[in-house]
Amino acid sequence: MSMASKSRDLPRVTFQAPEKPGEESSHKKLGKLTVKYNRKDLQRWLDLEEWIDAQLQELYQYQLQEKADAATPEPEIDIEDLLEVSNEEQKSKLQEILHECSRPTEDFITELLSRLQGLRKIPQRK
Repeated sequence: MSMASKSRDLPRVTFQAPEKPGEESSHKKLGKLTVKYNRKDLQRWLDLEEWIDAQLQELYQYQLQEKADAATPEPEIDIEDLLEVSNEEQKSKLQEILHECSRPTEDFITELLSRLQGLRKIPQRK
């Protein structure tokens, strides 16, 4: 009997990594997320984040060039935080965040507030 046929008769042992306790549940959560918040909602959220980044870069680019030695980083705007407060509070939060910007921010704030209108809060994956 040759070696090859012997090895075929031997029981095959496969190693599978044991599933980590939290792993399976995170897959289930993800499934629920997709059902509850369809791709269109997620896409709108991503589009808005990209739009905010682009606007902030534009608002702050000259300021960063002027003060190259003491550059103030672009502020961070958290969509989630904004969705938790009223329209008036959203506006004052944004004015507070952007108060150091040397360029006019009124148009950006107005546009952002209107874009936030139809946006639904997306739960965080923990």
